[in-house]
Amino acid sequence: MSNIAAEIKHFEPIDLREMADVNLMNRIDTKFAFRQDDLLRFIPLLAQDYRALKVEGTMLPHYESLYFDDEKFSFFRDHHNGKADRYKVRIRKYVESNIHFLEIKHKIKGRTDKRRILTNDFNELTEEKERDFLKRQLSENTNLKPTMWNSFQRITLVSKTSKERLTLDFNIHFHMGEVRRDFNQLVIAELKQEQLDRNSPFYQLMKRERIRPYRLSKYCIGSVEIYGEEVLKFNRFKKKLLFLNKINHAH
Repeated sequence: MSNIAAEIKHFEPIDLREMADVNLMNRIDTKFAFRQDDLLRFIPLLAQDYRALKVEGTMLPHYESLYFDDEKFSFFRDHHNGKADRYKVRIRKYVESNIHFLEIKHKIKGRTDKRRILTNDFNELTEEKERDFLKRQLSENTNLKPTMWNSFQRITLVSKTSKERLTLDFNIHFHMGEVRRDFNQLVIAELKQEQLDRNSPFYQLMKRERIRPYRLSKYCIGSVEIYGEEVLKFNRFKKKLLFLNKINHAH
């Protein structure tokens, strides 16, 4: 961890105001998974092409999320079944800034459309403001309950030459009630672009390292880890989970 902090210092910083141009609330996401050891190798190779977001004096901010679903875990099931039109709902706290957003991610035909409103702290989505927002964004499924907590640290890199952002999530944890799962060695990288561009420096780095794009969702990983087969059917994710656990526990 201290090594990551030392390496990221070499990046030219960018602040939230400057980043407004690459908000990319509607975008193509490409994800990759690898180990924290690999992240340490990759960071110095990216400093030439990317700037690093600095928030409240840190380039390694903390995030906390509370995810919601209905009684039938419909959002999870839609994702598991590969439905082309699906949603994720969460409240996300940007820890260092102490700001909370209610966020809805709508995946439709391969694109991600993200909408959000400011909210007060973590809550059960009972306030009128939250209810109205949910009704406007979701066609149904507004009867939601909290299903999982998630926390992680994130490096956000912004391309110096194109409209592209790259997030690198690490120290990933899930919990609900008494159940906790830690993915201390796993890094989830997400390349966010207006249109898929395989000439991106990060995409090319992944190609050289033979790390293939990988469809995965923190919400789905955490849900399976927390609830297991007694509650959720996740046949299609079993291979993925084996792969991610292998990354997390490899030496």
